[in-house]
Order: sequence, then structure tokens, then C-alpha cells
Amino acid sequence: MNFEETQVVVTNVRMPFFSMVVFMVKWALAAIPALLILGGIITSLFFLILLPVP
Repeated sequence: MNFEETQVVVTNVRMPFFSMVVFMVKWALAAIPALLILGGIITSLFFLILLPVP
């Protein structure tokens, strides 16, 4: 199989305003647990590195 590289430029996205608002609210709500998980991982690594192991 021979695949050619094709470049595409998106110039416009037609999306109703209300649908875009709903999409952005869902995006913001999905970011909350992701940030909590990421914060927990970073905090765990921080304490593992800084606290001496007896």
C-alpha cells in the first residue's frame, strides 16, 4: 500500500451557538476529574521524592 501525505486546512466550522456552549460546558466538567487525577499523581511524586524513606 502506498499512502500519500495530504494536507488539509479547515477554514470554517458551522456549529449552532447553543451546541457550542453545551460542548464547552461538557469540556470544562470533564477537565475537573482529569486535573484532580493529575494533581494527585504530581503530589504523590513530589512527596515520594522529598520525604526520606527510613
